Amino acid sequence: MKLIISTWLQNLGIACSISSFFTLFFRLTEFEWVTKSIYHIPVFFVVVFLLGLVLAEDVRKVFKKLFWYEKRKDQRPIWQVGIGFIFFLAQIGMVMVFSTELTQPELGGMPLFLVFAFMNAFIMTVIYEEIFYREDKTNELNSH
Repeated sequence: MKLIISTWLQNLGIACSISSFFTLFFRLTEFEWVTKSIYHIPVFFVVVFLLGLVLAEDVRKVFKKLFWYEKRKDQRPIWQVGIGFIFFLAQIGMVMVFSTELTQPELGGMPLFLVFAFMNAFIMTVIYEEIFYREDKTNELNSH
């Protein structure tokens, strides 16, 4: 059950990243009319989010093959980086699409929302690991 919820959350993060970055891309081009909003939610975002949910599982599998996840002796570090990256991209995408005014404040020349997204992604990865990776750690400890 934990594996299904973990996979579902990862797919949601990937779909959110895909849809927000496509929405942002179209918003910055002459096709801005595609990203018209209803109640401050871009219709294009919703459509691409639903398509992203369909594609997210395949995207996850491609990245697992690309980084030889299954062949690694210790899969935990690459798992942590992948989960953290999903959280980081999803947060950045959401800010860029729904709260562009938050992209203005800077901290020493770096946009503040990137700093917060990185810190949040780190904390969320630690919490996520405690919830979903704990079972693997206990099985590993029992096998020694």
